[in-house]
Amino acid sequence: MWHPKLCFYQRLSVSLVGGFFLVIALLTTASTYLQTSIKHEGEQRLHLKLAEHLASDNPLLKTGVYDYDALKNLFHALMLLGPSFEFYFVDINGKLLTYSAKPGEVVRDSISLGPITEMIEGNASFPLYGDDPKSNDKQKIFSAAPIFNGDKLQGYLYVIVGGSQYDSIIDELQQSKGVQQFALIVFAGLLFLLFALLLLFRFFTAPLKRLSDDMDRFRNNGFDLTGSGIQLLPWRNESRNEVQRLGFAFNEMLKHIDKQWQQIKANDSQRRALLADLSHDLRTPLANLQGYVETLSLKDKQLDEKDRAHFIQICMKNLRNLKRLIDQIFELAYLESGHIKLKLETFQLAELLHDIAAKFKIKTEAKNIELAVLIDQASGFVRADIEKVERVLSNLIENAIRHTPPNGKITLEVSDKAGKLLVSVVDTGVGISSEELSHIFDARYQASNTERDATTHVGLGLAISQKLIALFDSELEVSSELGCGTKFSFCLEMIEPM
Repeated sequence: MWHPKLCFYQRLSVSLVGGFFLVIALLTTASTYLQTSIKHEGEQRLHLKLAEHLASDNPLLKTGVYDYDALKNLFHALMLLGPSFEFYFVDINGKLLTYSAKPGEVVRDSISLGPITEMIEGNASFPLYGDDPKSNDKQKIFSAAPIFNGDKLQGYLYVIVGGSQYDSIIDELQQSKGVQQFALIVFAGLLFLLFALLLLFRFFTAPLKRLSDDMDRFRNNGFDLTGSGIQLLPWRNESRNEVQRLGFAFNEMLKHIDKQWQQIKANDSQRRALLADLSHDLRTPLANLQGYVETLSLKDKQLDEKDRAHFIQICMKNLRNLKRLIDQIFELAYLESGHIKLKLETFQLAELLHDIAAKFKIKTEAKNIELAVLIDQASGFVRADIEKVERVLSNLIENAIRHTPPNGKITLEVSDKAGKLLVSVVDTGVGISSEELSHIFDARYQASNTERDATTHVGLGLAISQKLIALFDSELEVSSELGCGTKFSFCLEMIEPM
């Protein structure tokens, strides 16, 4: 298990150092084993026929062994000529009969004949190791040949290649100053390589650490970029470094999250204000309704028919205002929930506009306002939700009627705009100031010059209309001038009739 306080670079460094030394140890062991194996195989193949030549060329061995003292002297003489060899004569059971070693150096009485037999029969794979008479557990490469007395096998000439004297010299050489210096140089070079690799890892992991620090700061600040003025580090999106691109994507994600977070807070603030305003708007008709109902209840017998009818009329008016307000609240909440389903159908826009104009004819005539329909595309067909389009146009026309003085004019216009139908509601009313124009789509907002009438208005109509138009991938646009009137416009996709 990693210690929880170790950072990624530290873990990587520990893994690198551990893996580095493990690989070095494995390579050293494998290299030593391979070098020793190759060396032994080469020496054994080189001296493979040594015992056979001695057995066939020397008179003491050629005709069989009779004088072991003479044979020992022969072995001693041969060892002087070849100090790296040790000579042994063993019987057919592997017992050592005589040898070239000094008294006390040989610790075995016998050796295994298996490797000797394998070599003589020619089935050996090299290097082939046999027992070392001077050790109870070591094995060494050798050369061997059978010794016959006539046709009878008398024993074996067993020659150790690289005896104890050879090993002593090799050990001294390995402990020499030159070898130690070479080993030190190699070790220093490996350490330098390890240090260079650690620096390289540091260089590659530094951007990852910076990115991790950015994430920690963002989290510790409550996932808010503006609270304590967090400065995001610059990252390059065009870089081929994956960490740079990841950092750039992280910054973009943070900005997007922060934008959404700020929008959520703004919406929450607006919702709280809207709730407070709507509570007030609901309380007013309810209080009026309660007052008149209580009056009717308490003074029912004291009121004449005229007063009773008047009070009932006022109650009905407050009920209608209350129902209108509640309907608009639910409609706005439903639109904001995002679960609206459109009932798309193909219809002629001109026909819908004439129907809506006819619906408002009584209201416009009562206020002496002209309501005209001006259509460039008389046969223009659209595919939309006719009920929601009618709802938007009705809201806009009601606003226009309320803000247009007597003898004014309201025009429903349809024109072609880049393959779409541009629908406009134009009035000659009081207009909206440029300072207030950007706020008119906010829920509950009413312009300072809003015309008052007998009906309660809570400022939700335009907010609802804007969200309805957004369902058609369009936008409700407005242009206005104080004293000259206002124009609301939106676009619908024009299609060919079936």
